[in-house]
Amino acid sequence: MTAVIDRRMGDAKDFALALNPLASRDAPWTAAQDAILSDAAFAAARATISSWPGYAPTPLVSLPALAGALGVGELLYKDEGGRFGLGSFKALGGAYAVARLLQKRLSETLGRDVSMEEVVSVAHPQAAAATTVCCATDGNHGRSVAWGARNFGAACVIFIHATVSEGRKAAIEAYGAEVRRCAGNYDDSVREAQATADREGWFVVSDTSYPGYMDVPRDVMQGYEMMAAEACDALAEPPTHVFIQTGVGGLAAAVAAQAVRRWGAARPTIVLADPDRAACWLESIVAGRPTAVDGALDTLMAGLACGEVSALAWEVLKDHGDAAMTAPDAAAVEAMNRLARPEAGDPAIVAGESAVAGLAALVNALADPRAARALGLGPDSRVLLFGTEGDTDPELYVELVGLSADQVRAARA
Repeated sequence: MTAVIDRRMGDAKDFALALNPLASRDAPWTAAQDAILSDAAFAAARATISSWPGYAPTPLVSLPALAGALGVGELLYKDEGGRFGLGSFKALGGAYAVARLLQKRLSETLGRDVSMEEVVSVAHPQAAAATTVCCATDGNHGRSVAWGARNFGAACVIFIHATVSEGRKAAIEAYGAEVRRCAGNYDDSVREAQATADREGWFVVSDTSYPGYMDVPRDVMQGYEMMAAEACDALAEPPTHVFIQTGVGGLAAAVAAQAVRRWGAARPTIVLADPDRAACWLESIVAGRPTAVDGALDTLMAGLACGEVSALAWEVLKDHGDAAMTAPDAAAVEAMNRLARPEAGDPAIVAGESAVAGLAALVNALADPRAARALGLGPDSRVLLFGTEGDTDPELYVELVGLSADQVRAARA
């Protein structure tokens, strides 16, 4: 039976924690998992992404003062706010999947193997423009797909749901994509994107997988591994814990894949963190199988407002995701402000609302002795966080933090 710790009393310290009885530090990396994320496929992704203009590893920031205040030995934060100028890690996955899809399409059209170099240099502009890619998004994934389509010469249509902000809509349109707003929640927009693509002959570039749709999400996840690999490359030793926001799970699966394939049984404890209003991973771990959550999924952490787990991510995380936690919106706002106004000696960090679920979960776990004990957290813990976005909605960031991103960065300088 799944062990659950539940503390919900209506404040920022609310959480639910479920330990995953299916996961084990000794669990092998299976053939089925290697068919999703492998060293060979990652080598191809790394060679491609590192060749793009503007590529540079994002910083891994040490926060010793915050670590001391929280009661852990080390706290490291992978800051994705500067990734390719798009402001989030999503630049890695969606754009890479667009490039892979175009490589396949151009090879079919031209009757020969087209190299990735030809795709990236837009060597065949007319053939590329004949392909339309689309996806559903809460904001950041759509921006990445639109950016990739513009860079590689494809047409692009992006579907957003009812609560995606006008600022995020405009940011996607700035990359030349047509943006269509749908009724309902994120999962409704996923279905609308697929139905339209089927009707129009377009190609969906989604970061979530489902039966009959696996190849493109696999490429998206492979792109995400770049971020995880950069972080792991910078470490002198494995962290003891990773707290990672989950959403549909592609990012967390990519992080877990790097950790397991590098370190095996010495891998960190991997804790999946999500909004309490979109807790599909907590419910899935409690049930022992993929379990959807319904409703508006109306969370401030819009990039994590997902009600259904990715099938590919489940295949990885059922064995290697050790626990799932929820955090309320108030905890995310506190975490954003804590990073923007840091403990003395730590650098200030611009973190968007979907970037901080991992930190929010860590703070709440350390504040509850039961949770800290269950997760093995203590003064010797070395915790790795992934700050997956900066101020991708600048107006909302100012509203929540009371400072602009430029003001936060100025304080850091």
